[in-house]
Amino acid sequence: METIAPLIAAPVILFMLFVAPIWVIMHYRSQRKISQGLSEDELTQLQQLARQAEQMRERIQTLEAILDAESPQWRSRS
Repeated sequence: METIAPLIAAPVILFMLFVAPIWVIMHYRSQRKISQGLSEDELTQLQQLARQAEQMRERIQTLEAILDAESPQWRSRS
């Protein structure tokens, strides 16, 4: 048992001195970035995606109206 303790202690000490502080710093940095919200670039991209989704919704409504006019039973076929 006495020979195992130094073998375990060395990696634990190295972890606590080097890895753990970097891990904690990176964790809190990412938490701060999340709490700041969206960047301008992300907000612009989100607005563009919202416009594209609205255009897609309008196109789908138009296609459904055309199908309803030309083939009223199309919804019950699938």
